[in-house]
Amino acid sequence: MTGLPRGATPWLHDVGRVIARYLYRPAYRIRVHGAARVPRTGPVVLVANHSSMIEPQLIFGMLPRRSVFLVKEEMFSGPAGWGLRRIGQVPVKRGVPDREALRTATGVLRDGGLVGVFPEGTRGAGDVAQAQQGAAWLVRVSGAVVVPVAVRGTLNPTGRRRFRPTVDVLVGEPFTVDVGRGRAALAEGTERIRGTLAALVEELDRQREEKQRQ
Repeated sequence: MTGLPRGATPWLHDVGRVIARYLYRPAYRIRVHGAARVPRTGPVVLVANHSSMIEPQLIFGMLPRRSVFLVKEEMFSGPAGWGLRRIGQVPVKRGVPDREALRTATGVLRDGGLVGVFPEGTRGAGDVAQAQQGAAWLVRVSGAVVVPVAVRGTLNPTGRRRFRPTVDVLVGEPFTVDVGRGRAALAEGTERIRGTLAALVEELDRQREEKQRQ
């Protein structure tokens, strides 16, 4: 059991995690809170907010176990695409239901792995004002627990370069979602996941504001 899709190379995945763990440390002050909350075994759907290209690598590197992320298919071209596949990441089409990507992710979860999803679907403010239904669907078919992760500090709201800004990664408590059959149940499960993640982002914003005032 590798927790990775077919065709992935486990040792390359592990090397990639080490690289990601330290890749941005020269440019950012990175603070990780609650990493111990990530279950070490069993199927997990990790959901995170998304406001820049940095969050996926940060989360990938800080996790205490192997992880498979759904990554927009535009990234899978040339050598970068080869590398992403070899470390077990899954291309997904944005804006449409991608059955192949979901099928691959389901296989990882049924093998006891961790799948990462950015439910907003694209980069933005990162406040999780809306969410797509892929994460709830994966929970429904796999019975996985959900782990929310909030990331703040990767955006530069002033438009000016900052010297080693602080980036915070906050892992929330794992929770379960009973996603029943039908569209209404899928929409309800999606809203539960979205609301929980959005609340975690708000909590991280409050924590960062308090530290700035100190």
